[in-house]
Amino acid sequence: MCALFLFCILLSCCMVCSYVGTALCWMCFNCGTLPFSHVSSSNEPLMQAGFHHQQMHDADREEESHTLLGDEGPRIGQAMRLGFVAGVIQRERIPAFEQMLWRVCRGNVFLRQTEIETPLEDPSTNDQVHKSVFIIFFQGDQLKTRVKKICEGFRATLYPCPETQAERREMAIGVMTRIEDLQAVLGQTEEHRQRVLSSAAKNVRVWFIKVGKLKAIYHTLNLFNLDVTQKCLIAECWCPVQDLDKIQMALRRGTERSGSSVPSILNRMDTTEAPPTFNKTNKFTEVFQGIVDAYGVANYREVNPAPYAIITFPFLFSVMFGDLGHGFIMFLFGLWMVLFEKKLIKLAQDDIFGMFYGGRYIIMLMGLFSMYSGFIYNDIFSKSLNIFGSAWNVSKMEWYNTTKFPPNEPMKTILDQDGLLQLDAAKCYRGTPYPFGIDPIWQISDNKLNFLNSLKMKISIIFGISQMTLGIVLSLFNHSYFKNRLNIYCEFVPQLIFLMSIFGYLVLMIFIKWFAFDAVSGKIAPSLINTLIDMFMFQAPQLKLYGGQVGIQSLLVIIAVITVPWMLFVKPFILRNEHNKRFQLAIKYRDVRMLRNGGLGDETAEVMHHDELQRQDSASSEDMMDQQTRSEPEFDFTEIFTHQAIHTIEFVLGCISHTASYLRLWALSLAHAELSEVLWDMVLGIGLTMENGFGFAIIWAGFAVWAVISVAVLIIMEGLSAFLHTLRLHWVEFQSKFFIGEGYAFKPFTFEFDTSREME
Repeated sequence: MCALFLFCILLSCCMVCSYVGTALCWMCFNCGTLPFSHVSSSNEPLMQAGFHHQQMHDADREEESHTLLGDEGPRIGQAMRLGFVAGVIQRERIPAFEQMLWRVCRGNVFLRQTEIETPLEDPSTNDQVHKSVFIIFFQGDQLKTRVKKICEGFRATLYPCPETQAERREMAIGVMTRIEDLQAVLGQTEEHRQRVLSSAAKNVRVWFIKVGKLKAIYHTLNLFNLDVTQKCLIAECWCPVQDLDKIQMALRRGTERSGSSVPSILNRMDTTEAPPTFNKTNKFTEVFQGIVDAYGVANYREVNPAPYAIITFPFLFSVMFGDLGHGFIMFLFGLWMVLFEKKLIKLAQDDIFGMFYGGRYIIMLMGLFSMYSGFIYNDIFSKSLNIFGSAWNVSKMEWYNTTKFPPNEPMKTILDQDGLLQLDAAKCYRGTPYPFGIDPIWQISDNKLNFLNSLKMKISIIFGISQMTLGIVLSLFNHSYFKNRLNIYCEFVPQLIFLMSIFGYLVLMIFIKWFAFDAVSGKIAPSLINTLIDMFMFQAPQLKLYGGQVGIQSLLVIIAVITVPWMLFVKPFILRNEHNKRFQLAIKYRDVRMLRNGGLGDETAEVMHHDELQRQDSASSEDMMDQQTRSEPEFDFTEIFTHQAIHTIEFVLGCISHTASYLRLWALSLAHAELSEVLWDMVLGIGLTMENGFGFAIIWAGFAVWAVISVAVLIIMEGLSAFLHTLRLHWVEFQSKFFIGEGYAFKPFTFEFDTSREME
């Protein structure tokens, strides 16, 4: 860079010297000096004209002239020797620099500057700086001192420059030679660096992995403790019981390969510390376990909800997203990510696509289950498939016989003119149901919403009560494994009885209504909501489902009410009774110890401190019982009763709110079907109803709009909405019945996290 600056300065000097005589003549002319012929021989005409110019003399000009020419004044016939300095300065300082030179030197200097086009890099800050090269001509040592001080004040960099043309030419040649040599060295260095980096790039990933592994190993070794001999390391850790043999074999192989004479020893220890939770997963079950762990890590040996979520999660999603066409597109997308998961792993680094890639298996299952629900709903892009033939005979309806249409008139002609199709099961149902799913005739009927709402609402209640019952049953496995019989009799049993007495009976009434009433008698079937209200009011319903209904319903309500104080009062009072028994037992053992120490004297035994007695008889079984009693947490009946009251209120009110929450299955299913139908009618339906050639253009243009909106709104947005609602049903309505989720995850030693972090 210095060589480049010097070269620019030399070049400027050569350029300036060609017209410095004219410029200096202009300055000297303004300053009132006379000997122009001594500055440059190439400017004689201008110099001669300067002699005849009328000049105005004042004190300042005389002083400036005196400063420029020295104390001796102008001497005709003597050559003027001008000094100069050259250097570089930041471009934005040029105006102030010129102004300062003019004021301090009183105009007796000549400045010439040129901008350097290429920005230069500041070695201290690595910023791009724009600079200009300059050269300043002056006469006399006094001006030289002033100029250098000004350059120093403006942080200009000065470079030496020879005074004669020959020396400047020689120096320029030397600078050019140095620049060429430096460019050659830089080129060779760049080529060598490129070769080194190319060879290193082949091994950089392996180096990162090795360094990451070494860091992980040494970080783990720092957690070890030294024994008293300072020769071996001792570590305590958790490991799966079934992997103890593998760990022992690995330690043995490590001892043999390292050539150590001291073998590694592995001992299994007993501890009162709660172990971490470890659930083995694979690439298929990992996403379901992640959904559960996002709510909370299960306690050690607690029932894991993830295996049940593999089936229930995509199934409940499909109930809300039931469409054969949309489910097929989602299934294809998930299947594509599963089949090409190795090729797509690089794209998974992106945050958005990484979420889809991580849930590729659950997306595939949700699409597959949605296809099944679409078959049940007989819904494909808001249309139906007539595979087995309809079970309805519309020609038997009254409005059909009274119209002007002949008996064999096509249904399309009738609907185009009349526009309404009100299905009456009592008149046109053939008696044999559609073999699989919903009859396709409902798709074109005007009263299909009444039928579908009733069906989907009942299905949602059945699925919700079934899943909540499963959650209560799973709590039995937790209580049985942890040998907590009190929770079985005071929580599981009354909770199950309460749920079945009210909501289980509601599900039973749904099935009774389906089997007891057919298409003809369905109009006189009792309303389930009214029946449930009459049940709590202890009133006889106007329409009965079966005989003795009033007595059974009253009994179920009484049983449900009894279970509430059962859950609220029994457990706290039993715990208090057990605590009092242990306390009395501890007092009894303390009296026995005092009798055993009777040899010390009765008075001494009465005043002896409890800790001294414990130290004297620490090996006795009575002391062990006393230590166990003291190690238990302090019993607080108020806290236990409050906790039990909160738990009881939460369960009772939760059964009601959670049952209503499952109605979201019906609501989102209805919304998805209606949005799909509106999109079809408003986009493709217009072109399909046109019988001329213009309808083909409408279909061709509208298909793209329909496809984009279907994917963006009905599949992505509606799919995300259904996914979040399904997640809520599992976290709140299902897992709250048995899952505590207050554990901590088992994190074994692995290189996977450290190497990936190092690569990032």
